[in-house]
Amino acid sequence: MNRLSSLKSLLFAIIFIVTAGICYSIPSEGRYSISNVVPEALPQQKKAKIKRPVSAEKAQKKAEAKDKARRKDSSKYIEENRKRSIEIQTPEVQERMKQNVKDANARYKAKKKTSSSRTRKAGRKYR
Repeated sequence: MNRLSSLKSLLFAIIFIVTAGICYSIPSEGRYSISNVVPEALPQQKKAKIKRPVSAEKAQKKAEAKDKARRKDSSKYIEENRKRSIEIQTPEVQERMKQNVKDANARYKAKKKTSSSRTRKAGRKYR
């Protein structure tokens, strides 16, 4: 029994030493271990372009053009509505509305300047 356990421990030690020696062995010429490869030396992979059918690209371009036209019409409609709402007011109210717009724009500009000047790039811009 004692001899069997010593044989097992000896066999385990031999296997351990052999595997450790293989792991720490110096690679021969032409072979490189992963730890020796410099990441910059690996070739950069190109980003693969996904080709879609021509009909799908045309449909997407058409949808984008429609969306652009819709946004343009919407902004034009909003501007016309603002002008009309100012025109139907009395002259005193018109002046007050214009002054309110100027004040709001000035507040927005000041707020934007203070909030964006916290960043490094914008801080240089407003020095």
